[in-house]
Amino acid sequence: MSPLFRRKAPQDRIVTLIRKPGCHLCDDAQIVVEKVCGEVGVKWETRDITRDQQLHDQYWEQIPVVLVDGKQHTFWRVEEQRLRKALTE
Repeated sequence: MSPLFRRKAPQDRIVTLIRKPGCHLCDDAQIVVEKVCGEVGVKWETRDITRDQQLHDQYWEQIPVVLVDGKQHTFWRVEEQRLRKALTE
């Protein structure tokens, strides 16, 4: 595999869950993110759109939003298999 296309090691990746308080879809998404990231050894974080105007403006109609290494992976519903695949392939 070319060095330019080498995939990142799990410890070098990060998943960001963009959410807001009181959002049941966000709670569901967090369960999937916690599970998958825990299983594959990837760090993850949450960001609250009510505390970040830029995130609010960008993602308000899509939350929850999942970013993988800073790029949008999905929104509204997180599919466990799809997230796992994105983190391991």
